[in-house]
Amino acid sequence: MTSRDIDFYITLNKEVADLLKLSSEKLNLSPRSYHRLLKVARTIADLDGAEHIETKHVLEALQYRMAL
Repeated sequence: MTSRDIDFYITLNKEVADLLKLSSEKLNLSPRSYHRLLKVARTIADLDGAEHIETKHVLEALQYRMAL
């Protein structure tokens, strides 16, 4: 999935978008890392059976990122 695909297929609500923006600023994420974080959050949401990415999915994806 390319960054264009991510931007096209993944829609975020305001709360999730704000969390991602704050996280990317605080962690100084590159665009590549930001998109990778979105992909992991989307995968977590899929495994959870959720149609959209929720705050809890982003927070879990961030935990995985911090563990590395």
